[in-house]
Amino acid sequence: MFGIYYYYRNLILLAVVPAIILLVKVYQKDKVEKESPKMLVTLIMCGIFSAFPALLVEMAGDWVLQSFLSENSLVYHLITCMIIVAYAEEGSKYIMLKLRTWKSIEFNCLYDGMLYAVYISLGFAVLENISYSIGYGWGTALIRAVTAVPGHACFGVFMGAFYGFAKQYERIGRIDLSRRYRKFAVVVSAFIHGCYDLILTVELPTIAFYTYTIAMFVLAFRLLRKMSDMDRYI
Repeated sequence: MFGIYYYYRNLILLAVVPAIILLVKVYQKDKVEKESPKMLVTLIMCGIFSAFPALLVEMAGDWVLQSFLSENSLVYHLITCMIIVAYAEEGSKYIMLKLRTWKSIEFNCLYDGMLYAVYISLGFAVLENISYSIGYGWGTALIRAVTAVPGHACFGVFMGAFYGFAKQYERIGRIDLSRRYRKFAVVVSAFIHGCYDLILTVELPTIAFYTYTIAMFVLAFRLLRKMSDMDRYI
């Protein structure tokens, strides 16, 4: 009995710790004005909650798609990865992000948008990672610790960059640009997410997956650092 307890406890820790490390790193980059603990905790909870509507949309989308296309066809995988899964997950994250932060008095710095989006994304990743790790064991937990969890953080970085600028444009009265940048926040993050899933799903050579993943990590890190360095009140 205790063996099973320690097995699952350690498995869950492995699923959660990578996200905690990334959360701390992103928080440390917030230079102008730190966010409140209440904001940070609720963002993570919103991210966790966003996984449930995303799952329902994915299940419904997959059910509809199977009525028209073979599961083994390239078109099926393309639509599933690039549209159904990507927009269900990134769209759900974005909805929770906007509901929680857009009108918050704490959203007063450019970098805040990125921090909020990454925290939401990592909240989502924690729940997803725990479910995969418990279902598939240590091998999956180890691989996802260095791929899927940082991957969700990267999706959040790209979403958050546009989201922060959208807030800045709203503050100066450019509502048209604010709306455009909010659309970019979803579209760009969904595209990057969809490409990541598609490469895995169609089983391209391993080098293709790692090349894409490393390039995504590098670009996201540079963008995160740039947004941190140019952070200012808006």
